[in-house]
Amino acid sequence: MSTREAKKELGLELLAHLEEEELSLAETIDRLEAVTTSPSLTREILDDAEKRGLIEREDGRLRTRTGGTFVRMGSDVVQREGDYDCRRCGANISTGHFVQFESGELGPFGPSCVRKILGRE
Repeated sequence: MSTREAKKELGLELLAHLEEEELSLAETIDRLEAVTTSPSLTREILDDAEKRGLIEREDGRLRTRTGGTFVRMGSDVVQREGDYDCRRCGANISTGHFVQFESGELGPFGPSCVRKILGRE
């Protein structure tokens, strides 16, 4: 699987696991930037998510159709000690939070950013 395809699958899994029922396009892109900053790949992820029935798009808003598949902070999000930069905000962190998806791992994130990415904040 190419790097682009791997990132696309991670983005799709992230959208499938969002715990919020509705997001603006800007909020959705903010979350997808944890996977990619490529506008074309972001668009591809959103198009595929809609085709797979993960989201519905209307008037600049996205609604999750899966109701959000719960991510367990203890088992689906693992913590590792080290010297990391948060993938979302860029802050230097000593404990990285990594989200475990079937298609791969997403992170590291700081504690507040991992909650934001998953829609818990």
